[in-house]
Amino acid sequence: MAPRLQLERAAWRWVDTVKPEDVTEEHIEMAYRIRVPACKRGACRRNCKGNPNCLVGIGEHVWLGEIDENSFHNIDDPNSERRDKNKFVGLTNLGATCYVNTFLQVWFHNLELRKTLYMCQNSRAEEHNLDSDYEPQTICEHLQYLFALLQNSNRRYIDPSGLVKALGLNTGQQQDAQEFSKLFLSLLEDTLSKQKNPNLHNVIQQQFCGQFAYVTVCNQCGRASLLPSRFYELELNIQGHKQLTDCITEFLKEEKLEGDNRYFCENCQSKQNATRRIKLQTLPRTLNLQLMRFVFDRQTGHKKKLNTFISFPEILDMGPFLEQKGKLCCLYELSAVLIHRGVSAYSGHYIAHVRDSRTSDWYKFNDEEIEKMEGKKLQLGIEEDIADTKSQARKPKCSKGYHCSRNAYMLVYKQWSEYDGNQKEVTEEVPAFLQRLVERDNKKFEEWCKEMADMRKQSVDKGKAKHEEVKELYKLLPAEDGKLFEFVPLDWLKNWLDDATATKSIDNLKVLNLILGSSWKPVQR
Repeated sequence: MAPRLQLERAAWRWVDTVKPEDVTEEHIEMAYRIRVPACKRGACRRNCKGNPNCLVGIGEHVWLGEIDENSFHNIDDPNSERRDKNKFVGLTNLGATCYVNTFLQVWFHNLELRKTLYMCQNSRAEEHNLDSDYEPQTICEHLQYLFALLQNSNRRYIDPSGLVKALGLNTGQQQDAQEFSKLFLSLLEDTLSKQKNPNLHNVIQQQFCGQFAYVTVCNQCGRASLLPSRFYELELNIQGHKQLTDCITEFLKEEKLEGDNRYFCENCQSKQNATRRIKLQTLPRTLNLQLMRFVFDRQTGHKKKLNTFISFPEILDMGPFLEQKGKLCCLYELSAVLIHRGVSAYSGHYIAHVRDSRTSDWYKFNDEEIEKMEGKKLQLGIEEDIADTKSQARKPKCSKGYHCSRNAYMLVYKQWSEYDGNQKEVTEEVPAFLQRLVERDNKKFEEWCKEMADMRKQSVDKGKAKHEEVKELYKLLPAEDGKLFEFVPLDWLKNWLDDATATKSIDNLKVLNLILGSSWKPVQR
């Protein structure tokens, strides 16, 4: 027989021998097991169905044990959102904007570009009343404010949604990261060309723009035609190559124009076989090299990602690739590596490894999270892991001063002179009007921190008070000899201990009238 049925039979055994007119209060207490000794914690695992004085296993362990303040609230420590001293600021991923965040961090660490943006006139902000909310309007204004926050914000990471919205980017769908870089620099160049300060008109060209020429030679008459062209980045084919220099060599190699692809020679006034090649004429201070990992697959009609390992140097000598060196510095030092993690060209995650211009330390920028590399060395490490690949190519051994990657899709090199002193002499102090806006945002952040801390403290204080109240309740229940009984519904007690919802006053009126008549005393809690 089950223990509960045994208790029931034992409690009502007197019914067989006691007449109704002889029933006493003692019989009633026996029937409802009111005098059964209370279960002790540890003696049973859960609330006993046959013992109304068992208060074990209904949620009391949370309150009777050691106090854990974290159990009294679900509010994170607001200081975890605070920027650590001498650390950079991250950027929030708005859904599919990690590729935007990587470029923003790379451009922010270009001190000359940052200084230039701070010089842009922003009369609306300069005359703005800080008592009302200032909202940037133009792309330049958004970038100004974003860079100022990245430089002096108290927050661990900031929200770039203003700029993303101004650019009209779709946050729900990943865009072409390589195309975004070119379009944004072109847009920024157009914006700066309209500034009143003439010193800002050609900054993008001076910083990122180089020049090459398409040289076509007619095989019939030998006439050479030259078509100059500007570039913001060199798009390098990586298929079939292992070294960065091999990719550059192919970019500049001679191409034969024959058959349907023959060249119309103005001198011969007819289509002729010819040769064409690209000649590098000038190089920018910042050399962007796009590794064409995302290529069109004719068989599927979609883009695919090439997971080819490419080796690239920390110091790149562009001298052998230039037509005329002159006084131009041809040595470049690696300053950023942009990574795409994932197999598909239509999904994955973007990360930027960026070198700090002032300290030469390397940092990994992964949206809100920023990690400093040890020993002033670029460490790709786990960024080279690709899940779900059918074939895992072995990573080739890299010589000293080289790195290998099958996920790098853009390499940023700075002219050696930039790291040899010029960059470190650049001062990029935040203008007063932008600093006021940053201080306003910092004030909002501090107010939020205080509000969260107060809410956290209130929850802890409330929890501690509840902790003491539960202890007092367990002293009262169950009642000992000489004390009045207190009937508390188990469901009410569980809800009260859970503290998740507001509990109503105890209503035992119907039950107590049936059992004890008028000898009971109600309890209101």
